[in-house]
Amino acid sequence: MDTVQLKINGLEVEVPAGSTILEAAHKLGIRIPTLCYMKEINAIGACRMCLVEVKGARALAAACVYPVTNGMEVFTNTPALRKARKTTLELILSNHRMDCLSCPRNGNCELATLANEYGVDQYKYGNGRDIPVELDTSAPHLIRDNSKCILCRRCEAVCAKSQFVGVIGANERGFKTHIGSAFEMGLNETACINCGQCITVCPVGALTPKDDTAKVWDALADPTKHVVVGPAPSVRAQLGECFGMPMGTNVEGKMVAALRRLGFDKVFDVDTAADVTIMEEGTELLERIKNGGQLPLITSCSPGWVRFAETYYPEFIPNISSCKSPQQMYGALMKTYYAEKAGIDPKDIFVVSVMPCTAKKFEIGRDNQNASGYADIDVSITTVELASMIKRAGLQFTALPDEEFDPAFGVASGAGHIFGATGGVMEAALRTVYEVVTGETAPSVDYTEVRGTKDIKEATYNIGGMEVNVAVTSGLANAAKLLDSVKSGEKNYHFIEVMGCPGGCVNGGGQPDVPGYVRNFVDVRAERAKALYSEDAAMTLRKSHENPVVKEIYDTFLGQPGSHKAHELLHTTYVERKIY
Repeated sequence: MDTVQLKINGLEVEVPAGSTILEAAHKLGIRIPTLCYMKEINAIGACRMCLVEVKGARALAAACVYPVTNGMEVFTNTPALRKARKTTLELILSNHRMDCLSCPRNGNCELATLANEYGVDQYKYGNGRDIPVELDTSAPHLIRDNSKCILCRRCEAVCAKSQFVGVIGANERGFKTHIGSAFEMGLNETACINCGQCITVCPVGALTPKDDTAKVWDALADPTKHVVVGPAPSVRAQLGECFGMPMGTNVEGKMVAALRRLGFDKVFDVDTAADVTIMEEGTELLERIKNGGQLPLITSCSPGWVRFAETYYPEFIPNISSCKSPQQMYGALMKTYYAEKAGIDPKDIFVVSVMPCTAKKFEIGRDNQNASGYADIDVSITTVELASMIKRAGLQFTALPDEEFDPAFGVASGAGHIFGATGGVMEAALRTVYEVVTGETAPSVDYTEVRGTKDIKEATYNIGGMEVNVAVTSGLANAAKLLDSVKSGEKNYHFIEVMGCPGGCVNGGGQPDVPGYVRNFVDVRAERAKALYSEDAAMTLRKSHENPVVKEIYDTFLGQPGSHKAHELLHTTYVERKIY
């Protein structure tokens, strides 16, 4: 590999050719401030916070886009640079509504952090308090507040480049420039897929998940309601970040203890429903293969992906598994199986899900999501919303003891746990399908070929003498490439897993915020996924079809996977949606 040698602040460093000054400085442990830059997504040098001095250059250089050369000398912390960055921040703040104490990003705002570091005068060029509120609350999953937008364009870039859809961008010019949708439509009128990836990259409080915790507090205070809660697989691997714990720490036991102390009547595990999903989806795959059904079968766990397909690739609707997502299966079983088992009228059961995914807020309102005659899920909150409830209740999260889920719906296999990482659904399905088809114990339950954060992963497995071609992808720009290759006949698969968010649920729009300067140099997706794979590897129960709770559900209630009753409760339909 060709390398380049240069000096930064008098220190010598060697980096690969093609590196930027920003990347070279990072190797020396020097953090150059950024606001607009996002690795592989948004390298436009627009915010001017990353300016550095390059010896011999006529002007200050934007470190995020300036390539290094041999013998280059760079300075990142001169008086002129500190002054320039401070002035830039003060100008940004002159057009930024500052209600910091009540902002959802209070304590975790990249702009506020830099303002504090550089000792800015927040009112030097204007009073941010006088800027009028500009809210778009039309979408079910987020609130957009343009009065806090700093025009970094990260949201625009991730929406178009990572997620394909590109429904937001810069409108008008000059001082009137703002982020919006075409013709100033509300986000709910566009082809937005509710994934919330724009939230994950926003450095300020301009984009935040819609807060539904008031509905949960009200239900918990209602003596007529039996309130049950279920967290998704990846929540336990990310919740700890909200309390200062290292990324990827598995806090399942403390999470259960916190939920119980918040007042939920029962604390169950959506991972159990993930195991049920595998039973239904695996059966559907085998039936399609045996009976000449529509192939490839494509997973249906990610509501952002499902809405994307309905909108942009409706020709693939027949390929999507008819299985509800684990969230919706969980709700359906709570108000049918659990209601019958506990002797509670479904109308009195209030089901809360805790999800990494903002698209789940849209999913609970889809048609055909009321197996009991009542909504499968009453409220879906995000990991971040749960953290806010724990803090508001005064719970000392890190000091809580480890507790276990309630047993009626609290046993999950390792296969259910790994649903939160890209490739996890595929691997879980393969573990079960192999043994159902062959009637033999699989030589290994680790299908490592479908793991990792590579854009598109492919593998071929021999199952009972048949070569089964599979593919896994995450992020909808990658999904579009994969679907196009299937449409053209270039690729031929039996089974495809698609996750709407890059890296899967561990990188969902409802997960804890990670500053850009961390995301640019740490593979957040891989670090968070490690917790799920570690939990799976440490378990004895690693296959969905061996889960004793799942066996009981089928033996005493559903009959068998794919039964008529299972289809009535656990399966759904899809619709073609218009692009506006």
